[in-house]
Amino acid sequence: MSKLVARIPVMAKAAVDSATPKLNTFVRYAKVELVPPTPAEFGAVAQGFNKIVKGAQTGAWKKVTVKEAWLNTLVTVEVLCWFFIGEVIGKGTVVGYQV
Repeated sequence: MSKLVARIPVMAKAAVDSATPKLNTFVRYAKVELVPPTPAEFGAVAQGFNKIVKGAQTGAWKKVTVKEAWLNTLVTVEVLCWFFIGEVIGKGTVVGYQV
């Protein structure tokens, strides 16, 4: 048991040394990717939404490749999963609300 306790500081230092570069990379990307949109970016959002609506009206969705359709399906499933996970967290239970 004393050998295990003696190794804890060494193992902790190794864990910190291993995690530091990964944490630095995460922080660098988080500063760029996890910021809220600026007012200048809302124009691009409106253009993208108009493009989706126009594509639905003209039938452009019929000309999507199988790879693009599969990726769109995976993104939709991911968004739905995050929505349902958020609902469970918000409710505090998997089934029903706490009344």
